[in-house]
Amino acid sequence: MVSYCGASRGWEWEALFCSGSTFRGVGGGQRSTLRALTCGVPQGLVLSPLLFNIYMKPLGEIIRGFGVRYHQYADDTQLYISTPNQISDALSVISHCLDAVQIWMGRNKLQLNPAKTEWLCIQASRTSQQIPSLVIGGEVLPLVDRAQNLGVLLDSWLGLEEQVGAVTRGAFAQVRLVHQLHPYLDRDALRMVTHALVTSRLDYCNALYLGLPLHTIRRFQLVQNAAARVVMGVSWYTHVMPLLRELHWLPVALRVRFKVLVLTFKVLHGLGPGYLREHLLLTSNADRPVRVHRLGLLRVLSTRQCWLAVPRGRAYSVAAPTLWNQLPLGLRLAPDLCSFHHDLKTRLFEQAGLD
Repeated sequence: MVSYCGASRGWEWEALFCSGSTFRGVGGGQRSTLRALTCGVPQGLVLSPLLFNIYMKPLGEIIRGFGVRYHQYADDTQLYISTPNQISDALSVISHCLDAVQIWMGRNKLQLNPAKTEWLCIQASRTSQQIPSLVIGGEVLPLVDRAQNLGVLLDSWLGLEEQVGAVTRGAFAQVRLVHQLHPYLDRDALRMVTHALVTSRLDYCNALYLGLPLHTIRRFQLVQNAAARVVMGVSWYTHVMPLLRELHWLPVALRVRFKVLVLTFKVLHGLGPGYLREHLLLTSNADRPVRVHRLGLLRVLSTRQCWLAVPRGRAYSVAAPTLWNQLPLGLRLAPDLCSFHHDLKTRLFEQAGLD
């Protein structure tokens, strides 16, 4: 454990941590001589991510200075902006923001690669509109019709058809792998492997699937049905509901609802992402403020307040409050996450007829 004796000692320790590193290259079975590493931090050490975040902090301040929102995950930075005006206005702001980012990166020994930078335009309606070009550093960035965001394929209409197809194909491949392991593992081991290889794929970012058409969600359900039959060692024609009941698995559509409601509980109690809280507005009533607070109801945004390229019901600011207000009072006022988690799962199993 390292203790800081004043700010100066702390900076001296950090300077010592970041200096004195060496590296070498390997090629064709030959190793180069050791060279001094004059920048960067040692990879794999606990303090390295913290120092990297401190190093990148000014980048967020530059982006916010242009009124642009952003998300950062490790070294992946995503900018996003919405506007009720012409698309060209938003692109002008983004272009100036990217120029400032490129200047900052050049001053801090980083390089912005336009070839690895892409942009996606999501319009509020399907009307054909001329979309101007986005320029960064004098180079025109091509508009893409789909982009990958932390493993999720997003298209310009947020339909998620390609994402669902990719997840379904990958999950079915894992089901076939689990089927090959069936002669060598008992049921508990098969269930554990299935959760690791199949269910994890279906659950990853599954809150995005809320409100998708039934024929789209059914593709996920077919994967879960196949996995249940493999784990239980029955034929492909066996009715699946008794299997889900015995395995204690919620159907996919209810797993999605479960994820959204648990996320909403976390956000309301300061345990979830702070940027989502602004989309959850407690119902206000001047005549009965105390009663409304005790009911724990959320206000659902109107059609005017929520403009999307997709059906309004899929927006988190609409779907989450709608599902939340349908919960019984006891669930909405659950004292802690553990109680909410348990009681919600029990309620959803009852709704599915699996209790």
